Amino acid sequence: MRIVPSWKPCLRPSIVLAAVLLACPVGLAAASPRAPTAHPAAAAAAPFAYAEAEVTDLQARMLAGELTSTTLTTAYLARIAALDRAGPRLRAVIELNPDALKEAAQRDRERRSGRVRGPLHGIPVLLKDNINAAPMSTTAGSLALAGFRPPDAFLVRRLREAGAVILGKSNLSEWANYRGEDSISGWSARGGQTRNPYRLGYSPCGSSSGSAVAVSANLAAVSIGTETDGSIVCPAAINGVVGLKPTVGLVSRDGIIPISFSQDTAGPITRTVADAAAVLTAIAGRDDADPATATLPGRAVYDYTARLNPDGLRGARIGVMDSPLTQRPGIGTLMQHAVDELRRAGATVVKVPELDPTQWAEAEQTVLRFEFKSGLERYLRHWKAPLRTLPQLIAFNTRHAAQELPLFGQELLEASAQVGTLGDAGYIQARSQARRIAGEQGIDALLRAHQLDALVAPTMGTAWPITRSGGDTSPGGSYGAAAVAGYPSLSVPMGHVDGLPVGLLFMGTAWAEPRLIELGYAYEQRTMARRPPPL
Repeated sequence: MRIVPSWKPCLRPSIVLAAVLLACPVGLAAASPRAPTAHPAAAAAAPFAYAEAEVTDLQARMLAGELTSTTLTTAYLARIAALDRAGPRLRAVIELNPDALKEAAQRDRERRSGRVRGPLHGIPVLLKDNINAAPMSTTAGSLALAGFRPPDAFLVRRLREAGAVILGKSNLSEWANYRGEDSISGWSARGGQTRNPYRLGYSPCGSSSGSAVAVSANLAAVSIGTETDGSIVCPAAINGVVGLKPTVGLVSRDGIIPISFSQDTAGPITRTVADAAAVLTAIAGRDDADPATATLPGRAVYDYTARLNPDGLRGARIGVMDSPLTQRPGIGTLMQHAVDELRRAGATVVKVPELDPTQWAEAEQTVLRFEFKSGLERYLRHWKAPLRTLPQLIAFNTRHAAQELPLFGQELLEASAQVGTLGDAGYIQARSQARRIAGEQGIDALLRAHQLDALVAPTMGTAWPITRSGGDTSPGGSYGAAAVAGYPSLSVPMGHVDGLPVGLLFMGTAWAEPRLIELGYAYEQRTMARRPPPL
């Protein structure tokens, strides 16, 4: 077993993928998006000019006149053709924006005229395919919504206003992993099986599988994922990148296919904490269409990049949770290296107990069943989707079982269809109980008792083999309390075990994003010093 405490694994996805273009089998599903015209072999053989490039690097090149958004967008499109649609067929990208090059050309014209909208000006971004973005379809990976093209979500309008180029849509666990009890992370009927770029037969985690794989494999500069419970931070950790799940209400959910009003949020998946801060600055803010954003304190727009302090751990108090993940081979060693780095950076480290997910699990499942039915049907009606009710979706899947149900069923959809309205006393009690146990009596209680700035733990174990039946076999993660409470969490690469990435999770109370970014950035800057050179 080889344990490497580093910011990025020794085996870069780009190197691994180039070596296995002809050696690896096709994924589990037959479905795959149409490939654009490009020469995959040529694109895969040559080193990618923008591999591991951060947003600040790309902006500096554009400012110096060495790079244009059109050139960058073209390069990503060619790489998608080489690695996602051909070669190992990562299936991270479910649809390309036909207007991507037009958008890039417009950003270039603006730059030449002296208008630069901000750090994301001209930067290509991929969006998870449960986020509305014209002129592309929004399907949540389901054939039931094929051809459904609603107008932009609020956060997509924010990205466009910030100058980002919408490159396309990323694949996901179908319906954001809320369909069947034995679901397979990264699989959707529309997009097929997304594959882990570090080990193609292993899970990319989910449900923001394509968003994390795309950034990891340099198919886009940054991406947007969504999370209800682990769907940003798990795939980020498993694929060796940064994932930031914001406080519920910091980023509008308007125009996003929902699971849970209590827990859903969108957030950045990026190569670095600095990039995540820049993206969060662009997409955060109040929106009248999402009442949760009315609770956002202070100014509607906050510059999170102002908290990129390399000395941010000095004087901090960090609670290291007693996670069972540290008993897994290699992860305990990585965690000890991380703790040593936190101390060397000037933080006081305090051991604290694990927050037990069994305390809120039953209540959470009740909340999800009620809120999924209510939220999905409201979304389908509002955006005039081709079907309008949960029973209609279940019936569609039954009629198209060969395409939709070949690997697992739709038990979660069926259970949700049987519940009542959000006025149900059982739902109201479960929602209050889940948030109280995970938040006030969980994260907040630990932070207060030990006067902590944040809690840390391994985000997840390493990736697991994809199986054709029985669903995911993951060991579970440390993110559940933050997800159920609606609090922020940040996963930063911690190193790898036997070539598979492992993440370090920072968790805080509501609206603690500035502090988590400061802590995560300081940790990242220290561990980058041991980043191994490319093979």
